Amino acid sequence: MPDRFKTVLLFGPPGVGKGTQGKLLGQIPGIKHLATGDMFRGLDKNSDLGKRIHAIMSTGALVPDDLTVELWQAHMKGLIDSGKFSPKTDLLVLDGIPRSAKQATALDPHVSVLKVLHLTCPKLDEMVGRMKKRALKENRPDDADEKVIRRRFDVYDQETRPVLAHYEKKLVADIDAMGTPIEVLSRVLNDLTPTYVKHFGNPLG
Repeated sequence: MPDRFKTVLLFGPPGVGKGTQGKLLGQIPGIKHLATGDMFRGLDKNSDLGKRIHAIMSTGALVPDDLTVELWQAHMKGLIDSGKFSPKTDLLVLDGIPRSAKQATALDPHVSVLKVLHLTCPKLDEMVGRMKKRALKENRPDDADEKVIRRRFDVYDQETRPVLAHYEKKLVADIDAMGTPIEVLSRVLNDLTPTYVKHFGNPLG
């Protein structure tokens, strides 16, 4: 695999809309969205690894750093080998990794972070409500328990929010995540487009 992938990080607390924005960005040619949550949930729950990870996720805790990075590397190799990601022509958008300072350090040799899109939403209750709705819609029982949801916010504040300090301030763009998906997408693209064009050029000109 190439030394470092050109990468943008989608960052923010649970329920802020990272997954929605990531999926929208992933529909744009030249952008590959990878949500580590989907990667974990896609594991065979009957396998030893799947059982271990599912047990951890169902409590709201984070999957251990070394295991997360190991799985991510294997997954990236699979995407490249299958032709679903081209490091030379595609921008990688990561959603859900790094989630700790240790993960950020472990990823440094593998990714060249061009931008950190930090989605923000000051209304905690609204984010809890979003996660409950998502649980009902997507049949994800781990998101339906409010105690588990609120523990995720505690974990985010203690372990994940400090990851922002790992990157240069000029790379971090704070984006208001309140509003409809298309409104938020417009704000995301406003920050992302200049970075994309700078590193990948304008195919039309």
